[in-house]
Amino acid sequence: MSPKARGPLLVHRSLQGIIAVIFVVGLALGSVAVLVNAALALGATLLPAVLRRDYDIRLSTGLTVWITSAVTLHTVGMIALYEQVWWWDHLTHFVSAALVASVGYAVTTTLDEHSAAIHIPEPFLAVYILLFTIAAGVVWELSEMVGRELSRTYSLEAILVVYGIEDTMLDLVFDMVGAVVVAVVGGEKLRDLVQLPRAWQRREQ
Repeated sequence: MSPKARGPLLVHRSLQGIIAVIFVVGLALGSVAVLVNAALALGATLLPAVLRRDYDIRLSTGLTVWITSAVTLHTVGMIALYEQVWWWDHLTHFVSAALVASVGYAVTTTLDEHSAAIHIPEPFLAVYILLFTIAAGVVWELSEMVGRELSRTYSLEAILVVYGIEDTMLDLVFDMVGAVVVAVVGGEKLRDLVQLPRAWQRREQ
């Protein structure tokens, strides 16, 4: 392994270690919310390796670390930071939304370049990424609300915390900010985040 790749791998492993520690903390506290979120976060950190092994989809090292960082921020927030640090929720939504927008941008531009059936004009691409990210944010917020109602109905501990409609709308604002940043930046760096679609398109041609 090259020294250039060793650094991101070390960061990736370290963040996985933090999530694992939080899982143990959740176990000690008997918190179902912390346990479930930590377990899902660990699963997300393994996703790049699974995609590469099973589907030959190769994510860049930067994107892999980005995914791990985003889920780590969320998992750490589950240990009271969401309630004690007013900007933590905004930070996690911004980072996660930028991640979703970047992956959407990378996949869309790759398919656009290598498929004759798909053509997205450059001016519309930014609008598409913005709408795509906001839609993903709305789905996430709805899942939080559904989870809250189910937990109330069955008297269970809520896995995700909902603080009210104002907080939900503010979350969507920061989702939009993350998407706008990605839409403005764009460029070749984001095109190379996801590498498999290009190879798949070449095989299809």
